[in-house]
Amino acid sequence: MDKETLLTRKRYNRTSKFYDIMDRMIKPDLRKKILKQVKGKVLEVGVGTGKNLEYYPPNCDITGIDLSPGMLERAKERAQKLKITVSLLEMDAQNLQFPEGSFDTVVATCVFCSVPDPIKGLEEIKRVCKPRGKVILLEHVRSDNPLLGKIMDLLDPLTVRMIGSHINRRTVENITKAGLRIRSIEDQNIQILKLLTGVKQKVLERGRKYLITTALILSDPEFESILLPFYITECQR
Repeated sequence: MDKETLLTRKRYNRTSKFYDIMDRMIKPDLRKKILKQVKGKVLEVGVGTGKNLEYYPPNCDITGIDLSPGMLERAKERAQKLKITVSLLEMDAQNLQFPEGSFDTVVATCVFCSVPDPIKGLEEIKRVCKPRGKVILLEHVRSDNPLLGKIMDLLDPLTVRMIGSHINRRTVENITKAGLRIRSIEDQNIQILKLLTGVKQKVLERGRKYLITTALILSDPEFESILLPFYITECQR
């Protein structure tokens, strides 16, 4: 674990004592809206103090990871009070200890503002998400307003030292750089808080190949004997 990651863990161990107060910016209705989309085997990255746990649909197999032991301790207490079965693990989002394609849904709420290398963390959630799985992120980002964006840049070193989070991350761009395809972006009251859903680019690429193959076969049946075996092979990869 590098120096910056260790420092991030230390900061969040400190803020874990009052993090629930800070986390009030995410209203219960928004948590419900986010978590009703999850299904199957779910990974929550940056589970924090477990504020999302009570909003998960029944029959989800939930794993929550966090860098901070202090956060996890409070999440375990909350899970016990709610009588929710969840696997809570200390883990770095930049180095997830799960095999490729382990989860149907990966979710994170206001997490990638604090991951030291956000692109590496996003690449990791792409890796552990199943090929046809879904990634759901709620993130605050740098404002597109030139003046407000500059103010956020100036304040960022202070917020990092005080609470551990960067307020000027360009998370939408980072998601694309990590190889995830964004399907939807929804501003939440203020444009710096965004709800994003994404999938692996490979899934959409396969869909594109299917459409092209279908169009060619329909235009000339002779293409079927050439292209159909190729497409079937591609889908099985």
